[in-house]
Amino acid sequence: MDFYYVKMALLATLFTWFVTAVGASMVFMFKKVSPKVMSLMFGFGAGVMIAASFFSLILPSIELANEMQQISYVIVGLGVIVGGLFIFIIDIIMPHLHINKETPEGINTSWSRKILLVAAITLHNIPEGLAIGVAFGSIASNASSASLVSAWILAIGIGLQNFPEGMAVSVPLRSENISRGKAFLFGQASGIVEPISAVIGVILVTIIKPILPFVLAFAAGAMIYVVAEELIPSGKTSKEDKLGTIGVMLGFVIMMVLDVALG
Repeated sequence: MDFYYVKMALLATLFTWFVTAVGASMVFMFKKVSPKVMSLMFGFGAGVMIAASFFSLILPSIELANEMQQISYVIVGLGVIVGGLFIFIIDIIMPHLHINKETPEGINTSWSRKILLVAAITLHNIPEGLAIGVAFGSIASNASSASLVSAWILAIGIGLQNFPEGMAVSVPLRSENISRGKAFLFGQASGIVEPISAVIGVILVTIIKPILPFVLAFAAGAMIYVVAEELIPSGKTSKEDKLGTIGVMLGFVIMMVLDVALG
């Protein structure tokens, strides 16, 4: 195994974790953030994730499956469905509280509200870390459609949408009279799972190359589920609010341009 790409995946997800921490640090500047600002930012994050899912994961997955003489539409379609189902099952089991919601989801627990908020973002960071790990692992597997630049672009895109996620945990906690320091610590902690899942992803596809198209599609499906379940609803504060939709369009175009022009 080439541990160089394991190190690269770890470095990339440490960057995305850092961006989460930067977002969480906004608690030292604001006690509240305008719902319109959060709507735009969550919409932007959703657009980035949708574009990354297709251009960085699904499209390379189709190309790789064809190169390996696999039935691409079966492998990729199945991977997307299983990836979404994986997060769906965790969503049902793991106790968590979505942003702007009052009722926790998952099994009954005595966890505090702050832990439930962190758990929700942590849950949704799993596929992001996995996607980055798989992207770097595909380079180690000598996939023709993979490149170091495209893997880093994916990490940068995911990092961009991690900023509002970190802020979305820390700032609400501050408004509940939790100290700024503790709110920051809880906010940045939500990103710790990304380096872990990235290392798992890169090792998995490096060891078992034939499953690479499936794993790429799996990561895409998991990310798409997160977009539909969390980011788009969080970016829609009311029926009249169009900022979330504008954010989706901007995020998609910017990520598409980065991926196509540079990747």
